[in-house]
Amino acid sequence: MNPDLDRLHPYPFQKMAVLHAGITPPADLSRIALSIGEPKHSTPTLITEACSQHLHGLASYPTTRGESALRSTIAHWLQQRFGLQDNSIDPEKHILPVNGTREALFAFAQCIIDRRENPLILMPNPFYQIYEGAAILAGAEPWFMNTTRETDYLPDFDAIPESVWQRCQLLYLCSPGNPTGAVMHTQALQSLLDKADKYDFVIASDECYSEIYFDETSPPPGLLSACQQSGRDKFERCMVFHSLSKRSNAPGLRSGFVAGDATLIEQFFAYRTYHGCAMPPVTQAASIAAWSDEQHVQENRQLYRNKFSAVMDILGPVMNVSLPAASFYLWPETAIDDQHFSQGLLETQNVVVLPGSYLSRETESGNPGKNYVRMALVAPLDDCVEAAWRMRQFVTGD
Repeated sequence: MNPDLDRLHPYPFQKMAVLHAGITPPADLSRIALSIGEPKHSTPTLITEACSQHLHGLASYPTTRGESALRSTIAHWLQQRFGLQDNSIDPEKHILPVNGTREALFAFAQCIIDRRENPLILMPNPFYQIYEGAAILAGAEPWFMNTTRETDYLPDFDAIPESVWQRCQLLYLCSPGNPTGAVMHTQALQSLLDKADKYDFVIASDECYSEIYFDETSPPPGLLSACQQSGRDKFERCMVFHSLSKRSNAPGLRSGFVAGDATLIEQFFAYRTYHGCAMPPVTQAASIAAWSDEQHVQENRQLYRNKFSAVMDILGPVMNVSLPAASFYLWPETAIDDQHFSQGLLETQNVVVLPGSYLSRETESGNPGKNYVRMALVAPLDDCVEAAWRMRQFVTGD
């Protein structure tokens, strides 16, 4: 067996299951789960209809590069969404479809890391655990960039030692962030691009929450737009990861794409050819329909706005919590240990939230997830409101 498998940490939800084992919630309260970031809004009809209309495609093997129509649709969406120059994204060179960003984020590290060079992979802390697992199984050492209230929940790149940058081969970004919802702005992205040039590393920008934000006039920027505004029209050292799971409420479709540096795309294509992960034709047809439509995405954002507004009105007066810049998570601070908070909330209110320390690692300056919990506002509005009132009762004791 691969000995690195023994180095993997239990997944957060495995740890939470152990934490909650033996707890019996009140029988008169229905369970409300806000722990898992799985969208619960209805999948748009245009996606389900496209699936049903293209089942004949199951008779053919798909190609690793995907259909030209899908890549062209994605290129158009990227240019429109991020204000990129017309024809700046070449569907033949800059894009690969993937079966959701999770598998691509993991596989990307396996493709590009040179384990002979004592490599580091940098990642935010708290983080999406796939980054850490990808680093370990690629033969690299994870290096955690703490994101705290003091840094606006963004990495402080200037605080990273020179010796760390010199060993860095890959840096994972998540903007908007999971679990904090923090957004990295263009100037910070451009500064990071300069560091990538200086120290010769690749940036993998996980942007799967980019379409869930609150101000329709100010969508979160992306790494590709930061590249272009810096005159980097070839997107050197950059790869972005996008998904339909959150944007289009289609987590079961397992559809996304990677885009960026043409040289990296070609290397990743070679890896994926052996990996055997081509997107099924029916999924490609549904994806074309999804990336071609923005109305359902705008309606989705409004549903989240309604939930955040209602929940913040309830929890804001009694907890240290702020509205995130984007994403569908709240990241409230707890007055007691986050694990005890999660246990007590389940035991007294039958509401499930994830301890923040399960999403982060201990560092020299502590665990930045400690005494926080992650709430995914994915349940229906009425359930989110009910959960907020129960949490308020738990916090205040009233």
